[in-house]
Formats: sequence, C-alpha cells, structure tokens
Amino acid sequence: MTEDIYTFAILVFTSFFTLINPLSSMPVFMSMTTNLSKKRRRQTAKKATLVAFFTLLLFAFSGKILFNFFGISVNSFRIVGGVIFFAMGWDMLQARLAHIKHTDDEKKIDAYVDDISITPLAIPMICGPGAITNAIVLMEDSHTLLQQVVLIGIIAFVLLLTFLIYVGGSKIIDFLGETGNKVMMRLMGLIVMVIAVEFFFSGLKPIVIDILNS
Repeated sequence: MTEDIYTFAILVFTSFFTLINPLSSMPVFMSMTTNLSKKRRRQTAKKATLVAFFTLLLFAFSGKILFNFFGISVNSFRIVGGVIFFAMGWDMLQARLAHIKHTDDEKKIDAYVDDISITPLAIPMICGPGAITNAIVLMEDSHTLLQQVVLIGIIAFVLLLTFLIYVGGSKIIDFLGETGNKVMMRLMGLIVMVIAVEFFFSGLKPIVIDILNS
C-alpha cells in the first residue's frame, strides 16, 4: 500500500511538473513583468499560482460530473489527453515556448497589467489544457481518500515551486543560460511524450477490448 502511494505520488509530481513546466514559462513571466517592481512581480506570481491551483481543483473534482453530463468516458479522455500531451511534449522537445497572446499594445494598458496574473499567466500558461486534463484523469484514478489528498498536496507543491521559480526567475535565467533552458525544456518534453504514450494506450486498450468483445 505504501509503495503504491509513493508510485502514485511520483507519477503525479512528474506529470504536473513537466506539464506546467515553470522553467520554460518563467522567461515569458519575466518578459511580461519586466517593468514591474520586485514586490509587484512577487504579487503577480502569487496570484497567478493561486488562480491556477483553484482552477485545477475545480476541474479535478468536477471531472466526473462533466463526464456524465457530456457522456464522455474516462478512456476517451485519456486518449485525447495523450494526444494533447504528445503535442505539448513535441513542442517542448523542439524548445518552443507555448504561444501566448501578448503584444506591445497590451503591455501599455494598465488594466492588462492588473489582470496579467489571471490571463494569460494562470490560464493558459500555468493551468493549460494539459494540466487540466491531467488533473481530471488522475482524480478519476484516485480510488482512496489518501490518493486524493496526495494529489491535491502535490498540485499545491508543484505550484509553490512554480511561484518560487517565477520569483527567482532572473537568477535562474542567468544561471542556466539560453542553452541550459533549452536543454531542460527538451528533457521535460521527452518525459511528457512518454507520459502521453502511456495515457493514450491505457485509454485505447479497454475500448479496443470492448469492440472485440461486442
């Protein structure tokens, strides 16, 4: 039982950390908050991670309701999630950052600066479709209260790490350098693609078996 929890915890941490990938999105955060004070940048990072946390919790606990309402099976969602993860992993493997709507005109608007922590930082940069899909699927796979507590705790821990990485972004960028950031992104992209294959075939296998049996 203890080993199962450790295995589950490692899966949750690895999947969420690689999908949220704060190291690759941190340069985007720094560029969007470059004109803000250190205190304001810290507040923005805090608000963004909190919004992302509660958004992930909302989808994690409402996933079953969404499945029933739209008539979606968990296995179908795993297949779609696998495709999303694979596409994200491929982009990361090519060292390409996610496309975020951000123009020079928007940077000059005060309202945009105030709301930047919600959109696009929290959604979709931190809490993107991959992380949302992961939260729903892993909550469906959490069959005990302990697994659910571990899932929520690790989500909070990953977002805490995201906050710390964003706050210390300038030092991390200088330490890793451009080459270091690209290497880290490619490594995480490879891990995401492996997780994607696991998700895809874990959803496809039961569907194929049902088709053959019918």
